[in-house]
Amino acid sequence: AVFKGRRRLDECARLPETVIEKYSGNTAGARSVEEEMQHAVMQLKQKIAAIDLASAAARIGGGFLKGRLSIRVMGKRFEVDEKGNLSSEIHVNPWIAIPVLTYIIGSAARPVCGKWVSLRELKNGSIRYPLFCRRCEEPLRKVADSYPDLFKDLLEIFAGTRIESQSGSDVSLVLNPLPLVPVLISYWPPGDGFASDLHIFFDQTAEANLEIDALYTLTLGLVNMFEKLALRHGKNNPGISFS
Repeated sequence: AVFKGRRRLDECARLPETVIEKYSGNTAGARSVEEEMQHAVMQLKQKIAAIDLASAAARIGGGFLKGRLSIRVMGKRFEVDEKGNLSSEIHVNPWIAIPVLTYIIGSAARPVCGKWVSLRELKNGSIRYPLFCRRCEEPLRKVADSYPDLFKDLLEIFAGTRIESQSGSDVSLVLNPLPLVPVLISYWPPGDGFASDLHIFFDQTAEANLEIDALYTLTLGLVNMFEKLALRHGKNNPGISFS
């Protein structure tokens, strides 16, 4: 509430005066998460306006026609104009816009190598890993536990591909949220006295094609979308099977 500007730090009776004095000035005028993301999108749009979209399309393997770059995001066609405006057949929000624009601007177009690694194994991923487990892997595991058939169907809707089992998992599926940034989801359902487990992996080249913060934002956006879709289907169709 303090960082969103709704409350003041000195309203908390439990904080010592020294803490209030130290940190109060740092929170004044702070933006909410939503405002920060919208600000980030605006900055990325300015960068898009300063690059050659035709060259960017050639670099990342996208298309370019009539001033618009096109790429596939989760199997859906996305277009970007020379001002950085995004359009698609699905809803575009900052969780998607930030990674897509970052990918267009900075992807090194490194070919996928096929070696899967966890976020903590990427060069700059270890510092993000604890939060990634809590905000991405754990919520997605709960979705898979609660709506296993829906979970599989959602992956198919967004061009998911089931592959041979990885690390002994019962389900191993690959999503392609961006052309050169595949994501592997490995899931072990509960059974025989064991709790379920789920892990998300990336190609070893992921960080060359999408910087780590945008990679985290992309995954978090996907998980949030899966949660909302599962909740919607669960409320409207209790016990439904999509198999």
